[in-house]
Amino acid sequence: MSERRVTFEWPTLALLVACYALWALGTTWLSAWSLPLGIVAVTLACALHSSLTHECIHGHPFRRAWLNAAIVFPALSIAVPYLRFKDQHMAHHRDAILTDPYDDPESNYHDPAVWARLPRWVQAVLTFNNRLAGRLLIGPLVGTLAFVWGDLKAIRAGDRRVMLGWALHIPAVALVLWWMIAVATMPLWAWALAVYAGLSILKIRTFLEHQAHERARGRTVIIEDRGPLAWIFLNNNLHVVHHMHPKVPWYRLPQLYFGNRQRYLSRNDGYRYGSYAEVFRRHFWRAKDPVPHPLWPKP
Repeated sequence: MSERRVTFEWPTLALLVACYALWALGTTWLSAWSLPLGIVAVTLACALHSSLTHECIHGHPFRRAWLNAAIVFPALSIAVPYLRFKDQHMAHHRDAILTDPYDDPESNYHDPAVWARLPRWVQAVLTFNNRLAGRLLIGPLVGTLAFVWGDLKAIRAGDRRVMLGWALHIPAVALVLWWMIAVATMPLWAWALAVYAGLSILKIRTFLEHQAHERARGRTVIIEDRGPLAWIFLNNNLHVVHHMHPKVPWYRLPQLYFGNRQRYLSRNDGYRYGSYAEVFRRHFWRAKDPVPHPLWPKP
């Protein structure tokens, strides 16, 4: 199927409008009526906004990069600057370096030599974080601290691109904080809880997107889920399809995959789960693989 896109993609833009409406409703009227429902609405909006931001990074719904960046400018999830997300994610799309502890910025694996030198308590935290239960509970905190620490080191080293990413992030966060202070009825603690919960939902998607495998083609997963999580993730659970066709919009991924299922399962050496329910059953308390990269040279 051709990856040629139309100039303007209505499904993505319409979903973005709905996402902002849900977030605004959740932080105002819905929170005043029922705070738990408001928290649920903001949680879902934050997770969906991150998925839509991922779409914008890949050139949707507009062909102009600055316009795509502008429509997801408010930092609903707070933690990651748009430009940093874009730079790291595009680097991650070089399939040859997937899961590399150094070159893949989205890898959760560690160099075994570095792992061996970590304090025992740090190893314990990262080991718990390597189970789905841990990824949900502490994953957003662990991931954010590691990301910020890495960027602070880059800033101290004089990396202007990283500096620019954080400088642009300041007004994006300020806009959200202004709304929460001046307009919203939701308490700040409830909003912070919803943001954290939204990040936790995203950790379900990233938990096993990639595995250590000798061949790059076998490192990217397929999760044949068609339920609410697949919708929040904008079909990115069909992850090998996204990596093979990064310019194809989210609403065309199922058609591509289910129209030629065997091709993609052959492509990724059968790295597949039937649903997110299966992922929870198999990995809620059990890690899918170790934190130190199992195929990396040993210390």
